[in-house]
Amino acid sequence: MEQKKIVVSSNTITRNIKDVQGTAENVYESINIISKRADQISREIKVELNRKLEEFASYTDNLEEIFENREQIEISKHYEKQPKPVLIATTEMVNGELPYKRSED
Repeated sequence: MEQKKIVVSSNTITRNIKDVQGTAENVYESINIISKRADQISREIKVELNRKLEEFASYTDNLEEIFENREQIEISKHYEKQPKPVLIATTEMVNGELPYKRSED
């Protein structure tokens, strides 16, 4: 996922519930929207990570041939340092960057 240049804190932040609600009808609806967006972000990150790690895949069954690859470790560390998908989705909702449409509309 080529993330937009959005500044997201990697720490938990106490937020005003009215800010999180955004333009949604109620808080529960906004939480549902954030949850679905976080799932999308998570899937995108997983696909991208798997594509990058595929280069290092070993298709042999011999455990003795497994060795440490420095580049693979660096890629994994980079993804571990990224903010969690829920934090990204919540920041998008608070900033008004998360478009959504209700099914009855």
